[in-house]
Amino acid sequence: MFRALLSSSSKIGYGTNLYFGRSICTSKQLDAMKVENMLIIGSGLMGSGIAQASAQSGPHFNSIVIQDVNQGALDKAAARIKSNLEKMKSKNSSINVDEIMGRITFSTNIQPKSTDNLLVIEAITEVLDVKQNLFKNLSEQFKDCPNVILATNTSSLPCKDIGIHVTNHSRYAGLHFFNPVPLMKLVEVVKLDNTSDDTYDSLVDYVKSIGKVSVKCKDTPGFIVNRLLLPYMSEAIQMLERGDATVRDIDTAMKLGAGYPMGPFELMDYVGLDTVQLINAVWMKRDPSLIKPSKIIKELVDSGHFGKKSGKGFYEYK
Repeated sequence: MFRALLSSSSKIGYGTNLYFGRSICTSKQLDAMKVENMLIIGSGLMGSGIAQASAQSGPHFNSIVIQDVNQGALDKAAARIKSNLEKMKSKNSSINVDEIMGRITFSTNIQPKSTDNLLVIEAITEVLDVKQNLFKNLSEQFKDCPNVILATNTSSLPCKDIGIHVTNHSRYAGLHFFNPVPLMKLVEVVKLDNTSDDTYDSLVDYVKSIGKVSVKCKDTPGFIVNRLLLPYMSEAIQMLERGDATVRDIDTAMKLGAGYPMGPFELMDYVGLDTVQLINAVWMKRDPSLIKPSKIIKELVDSGHFGKKSGKGFYEYK
């Protein structure tokens, strides 16, 4: 959940000082297309995870380019992907780490290797104006490319608002992956009012080609998973703040009583409490009836306790 917030470490640069490459586009209009080339913008957990999952699925694509605003972020992404693959290889000797890594190109420029049957996936930070500015530039860069699909990996912001400057609305949609991308099987394909059936079919085929399962949803708050998950976690926090039960007892109850792999507090620690706080703020602004403000979350975040990634949240981690 909330995966795009974990995507890129930089919140600036997209559409300001960043170089947007010139694309040589084919003039032929394609209908439902088979994705052959990819450009992933943002090299954080989500961007690198999407790149890894796509490359790991086999030689289905002619090129996979992952882009970020600085080389340091790209170096971290490359190290992260390689480490993930080496861990997987220890359990499955058939995985060829070098071959998979060789399918991914890391670049500081927003420039695909080819615009033929190109899928562009945005996976940068969840800041609306930054995303809007990026898609404004992408729309201009690929305005003469009829066989390019633009997709946002947002988990909390309206796809319609993000793509307000997109000119070819029929080739724009949401493609929401879940973290960790290489392991999570689900992808929510968000079909906007103006998204063409051909674009939707192309995205469904892409999701299937990388071994994942798609579900179709409208551009509603939280789509499917987060729309159900956020109020659930908010209620768990309210139970804790009222003193109805402890963190551990609530988690144990949901794991053993409802069959969940993680309880709500374990999940929030895994996602990152700073991320949870940001998403809650977005949701409360859109619809105050959905989420309640949390004093406990604020206190933990203000103290630098973000969950598993910082070593402490609702639980302590070695």
